[in-house]
Amino acid sequence: MLKQKQRIFYVLVLLTGILVIITLRLAYVQLIFRVNKLPDSVYTLQEMSVLQRERGVVLDSGRGNILDRKGKPITGDTVSAAVLFPINKKALSNEDGRLDSIAGALGTNTDKLRQVWDKLTVPILWRGASSNTPAALHSSQADRISGLNFSGIEVLPYTQRYKNKPNGMQWLGFLTESPDQKQLPHTGFAFKEGAAGLEKTMESLLRGIGPTTAYYSVDGTNRAIPGTGIQLKSPSNPYYPLRLRTTIDLSLQQQIEALTEKAGMKEGAVVLLDANNADVLSMVSRPFYNPLDVHPEQHAWNNRALQAAVPGSIYKTVVAAAALEAGVTTPGESFYCSGRYSKYGLSCWKQGGHGALSLERAFAESCNVVFAELAERLTGEQLEETARKLGLLRTVGWEAKNMLDLPLLKPFDHEEAGALFASADAALDGGTRAQSGIGQRDVRVTPLQAANMVVTLLHGGRVHAPRIVENVTYANGQLMKEFKPHLSPSSLGSIRPKTASLIRESMEKVVTEGTGKSLLHSRWKLAGKSGTAQVLVQGRQRNNQWFIGYGPVDRPKYAAAVLFQNMPTEGSNQATALFGQIMNLLASQES
Repeated sequence: MLKQKQRIFYVLVLLTGILVIITLRLAYVQLIFRVNKLPDSVYTLQEMSVLQRERGVVLDSGRGNILDRKGKPITGDTVSAAVLFPINKKALSNEDGRLDSIAGALGTNTDKLRQVWDKLTVPILWRGASSNTPAALHSSQADRISGLNFSGIEVLPYTQRYKNKPNGMQWLGFLTESPDQKQLPHTGFAFKEGAAGLEKTMESLLRGIGPTTAYYSVDGTNRAIPGTGIQLKSPSNPYYPLRLRTTIDLSLQQQIEALTEKAGMKEGAVVLLDANNADVLSMVSRPFYNPLDVHPEQHAWNNRALQAAVPGSIYKTVVAAAALEAGVTTPGESFYCSGRYSKYGLSCWKQGGHGALSLERAFAESCNVVFAELAERLTGEQLEETARKLGLLRTVGWEAKNMLDLPLLKPFDHEEAGALFASADAALDGGTRAQSGIGQRDVRVTPLQAANMVVTLLHGGRVHAPRIVENVTYANGQLMKEFKPHLSPSSLGSIRPKTASLIRESMEKVVTEGTGKSLLHSRWKLAGKSGTAQVLVQGRQRNNQWFIGYGPVDRPKYAAAVLFQNMPTEGSNQATALFGQIMNLLASQES
């Protein structure tokens, strides 16, 4: 009997202990996860309990928006959209004909609309027949739907991240679903993060603090609670989402995109910089991409303005500067071009050669023989040193290194450094240097570097860091962070102002006397350097066509680089023509 009582006692103690543990655990969950996030979730227990009683649709992701230099939105365009809510099946009988009217306003037929509505368990944004984004309603459509007073549909403001069409703004990037974030319950909304461009490099600032949703409350059987109606919910924070102001002129960007389309550019890039501080005013990459329909394997989302390509004769700018800096030539030296540089089997583009000509004339006429000879006179180290002084062979885009809260910020995504020699041994070979002297063999330059090199020459050899982000502000307009322009000097120093001046004079002669004479009748007096590089694409000989330059000559305001990639070997330099069209566009806007 005693033993039986002892067993009962021990069982009671054990049960009491289990109840105490359970009670403590529940208290811990209530106290900790009521205010702190649950494991693997962005929500607290209290928030989750509320979310389980709501059925909604996300109208705005809460992500920070990107603006152009004038404050015009590049992302976050607000449109009117139709939100369909689950409704009683009887309402779909169309006895009063209102369903027909709604279908007509949405651009569909009644049967298709009924099929969509009949399957709903949560609200959805109407997307139309084949669109991958919610359909933007015209004001007449919105007024027509609202006037019908149909309880299962509401016209609400919806924020589109991007416009659903291809463009050349690869610097903007795109979003992808975040692998470590859960979907927002009962909305079908998946959290996204930046996968490329500014969306990726500025992710920490653009992420936001929560979405805006339209929702209604349900009971335990998933039925709408009468009288609660449709409500809007958004984060109540006056500082978020943030706004990212870029240096881009959106109108100019779109006009230059149109010019590349008209010029027939299939592959290539255009970079337009402010000549005063190297701010990026426009950066176009082709082929275009659609940020709402990205196919990674097609690589259209890659920004060709930041990718290094064979530069051809625009690299003679570097060789001329290196030769003048090293003293292996002088402006008045006379050369002779027979059409061939027999030492290595190189030839000049002009059949029969240029004959006797000066250094300035050789630059204007883009003589291969003269620049092959100059490159061979130089050492590999001298060529590389000058290239670095001009902002090549390294990434040159603006970056922050000394901000305590932003220890390293590089807005340009996947910017390449370019190249000169494949190895140290290659720099010792005269033939390699000769081919490098005309921008061939292993030489690679990005369009951003090329345009920035022009700005460097305009500033007497001082290298600027091209900037694409001006500042970040809070939602109330208060400044959060300003990204001030800064220089990007080489540890090797700069070229002499006199050398920069001589190169600029030669660039003027390219237009007045040389390969850029087609630009003589432009609205501004222009200067620059053309280039044609031979490349091999899938076993076929193709050309990269370049033009770099600035305008107007008397008061430089803009510097640009234009690249047509993988062009047929015959035909004129399309980059020169497009450069002229861009400068004429700029001139017309200032007249």
